[in-house]
Amino acid sequence: MKLLYQTHSPFARKALVFAHEAGLADRIQVIHHETSPTARNAEVFALNPLGKVPVLLTDEGEAIFDSGVICQYLDAEHGGMSLIPTNPAKRVAALRLQAVADGLSEAGILVRWETVRRPPDLRYPPLAEGHLAKVADGCAWLEASFQPHEIPGLAEVAIATALSWLAFRQILDVSAACPRLWAWYETFEQRPSMRATALAGDTVDH
Repeated sequence: MKLLYQTHSPFARKALVFAHEAGLADRIQVIHHETSPTARNAEVFALNPLGKVPVLLTDEGEAIFDSGVICQYLDAEHGGMSLIPTNPAKRVAALRLQAVADGLSEAGILVRWETVRRPPDLRYPPLAEGHLAKVADGCAWLEASFQPHEIPGLAEVAIATALSWLAFRQILDVSAACPRLWAWYETFEQRPSMRATALAGDTVDH
């Protein structure tokens, strides 16, 4: 399999960390691709009509996207204990936690558009503040309600990779705002799957 990847994408990292946790990383060739709405990557667009990574190319040549779908595909491939619950109620709970984690990353990316990536005269501070409030509220919700499993699965991977990206981009000081959540993350960050996929680099918008 091949994974079209970006070393500074929280979503790409989520897929790759999940592959490590599922024991499939050695079956995946990771290929870095820069993508941005303002810098079209034709090779990625040829596989994903939205032009985003991650994209997983299966051994049969099928292109799978986005990160959550890739994780579900990989979970059916490794042959071990499922990392996504099969019990309906537990599965919905895990998917809901993944949705919150993805929302943190999505809102954080929008904060960066309004504070870093747009030309200064096109930035709109109230929009940045609104998106930052979503990040803060999402983290606060996790601080109050997230109960990690001893054996990590999709929810834990999604939350850890989102928090790692928030720290990497200095979007929010989660350690100060959510000490319980951050203490769990600091432990999770030491897992081999996280150590093998450290975030690096910057977005290329032109």
